[in-house]
Amino acid sequence: MPEGPIATIIREKLTIGLAPERLEIEDDSARHAGHHHEGGMDARPGGESHFNLIVVSAAFEGQGRLQRQRAIHALLASELAGPVHALAIRALTPQEAAAA
Repeated sequence: MPEGPIATIIREKLTIGLAPERLEIEDDSARHAGHHHEGGMDARPGGESHFNLIVVSAAFEGQGRLQRQRAIHALLASELAGPVHALAIRALTPQEAAAA
């Protein structure tokens, strides 16, 4: 299934900002059906308001969990101010990902 417009924007911004070795974006909005923030950009039920992210990037070297999440939130500030209600983030260095 192709990514929606918000997922595409998220992918572009994280790719430019973090040069990830691995980037997984899962639209988890359907699990939040009926939630008052449901709908995302196009206001369709189940659409692009909740995402699960896995980001593996060398940019996270030397950063703690909070710094990594703040970096992602800063890159996606516009989306978090608008259509995106929630992000579940798993941010890892390449070494952490290889050990997992």
